[in-house]
Amino acid sequence: MTEVPARFEPPRRLLLGPGPSNVHPRVLVAMGRPVIGHLDPETLRMITEIDEMLREVFHTANELTFPISGSGTAGMEAAMTNALEPGDVALVLVSGFFAERMREIASRAGAKVVTIGGEWGVPVEPDDVAKALEEYPDAKVVCAVHVETSTGLLQPLEELGALCRDRGVLFIVDAVASLGGVPLLVDQWGIDVCYAGSQKCLSVPPGLAPITFSPGAVEVRERRVHPPQSFYLDALFIWKYVGRERRYHHTAPINMLYGLHEGLRLVLAEGLEARWARHQQVGRDVLSALQERGFDPVPPEGYRAPDVVCVRLPEGFEDAANRALLLERHGIDVAGGLGPMAGQVWRIGLMGESCTPENADALLRAINDLLARRRRDG
Repeated sequence: MTEVPARFEPPRRLLLGPGPSNVHPRVLVAMGRPVIGHLDPETLRMITEIDEMLREVFHTANELTFPISGSGTAGMEAAMTNALEPGDVALVLVSGFFAERMREIASRAGAKVVTIGGEWGVPVEPDDVAKALEEYPDAKVVCAVHVETSTGLLQPLEELGALCRDRGVLFIVDAVASLGGVPLLVDQWGIDVCYAGSQKCLSVPPGLAPITFSPGAVEVRERRVHPPQSFYLDALFIWKYVGRERRYHHTAPINMLYGLHEGLRLVLAEGLEARWARHQQVGRDVLSALQERGFDPVPPEGYRAPDVVCVRLPEGFEDAANRALLLERHGIDVAGGLGPMAGQVWRIGLMGESCTPENADALLRAINDLLARRRRDG
């Protein structure tokens, strides 16, 4: 390379896809503060405060609660590989892409994987889970995605947690797109392992995966015959770093932790119930307005996530061309469909800092423009 490239300047975007969301300015300021060591006493004090705030946001008293240095998928992998050993039976509720990824990771951990459901956008009923638990009495875990961003499905969890408790089965939940935006009560709902991502309703850049393990899940990890195949994601080893021992495990991303600390402060300052209500109201308003414009929701009524609105496109309304126009003309980023829904749906994220009435109005004005262009072009 003979010339140094010009400094990269990212364009300004309104991020209304299923992640990442826009980041609060205070988080960006926090992330620009000077780097200190990952074993510095002040770093360890900050991590303690992060863990305490995460317990409040997760609604849990679990001691083993911390942010994994990695994306939401790292959280998924940590949950599955710490809980599962070769030969274990894992029941996975499948209603979309990310549940299929849970199934894949469980399989790679050597588990015998049983799919419950399987149709994208269709919720799994508790009776189906109860039947699977009867059929597989040796099941070790039940896995579910709370908000499935590939379909906009909100999977109810409370009855599933009760079923798992009654049978002594671990309940693992993907809350990547729900933590901080949709009601999530880890202890009350009997969730044993729950992981999330920093970049969605918490409005922090991608790169951290908050996770929490119940005492029962910790006991399962401690009793393993074989250690998890991932050293980096071994929860007990990480606990020695973030817990009382403060023993070196890996070089944590200090500036990302600054950002998460500030993001969690913003969440708690707003109040979880107020934050949940904001997401509910904005999501409901956007879905209603889209239905008036000919877009149809994918999940059935009663199972629609407020923070990821997934809608089928009106007949003749092109997916990729209109998303490109939305980005080029209006600076708004939304997502198309995955897998069998590619080209058929839009997935609109209304999460964290992106979830405001003003942003919703901007999106609807832009869609009005796209629909008007379609009418003009015949």
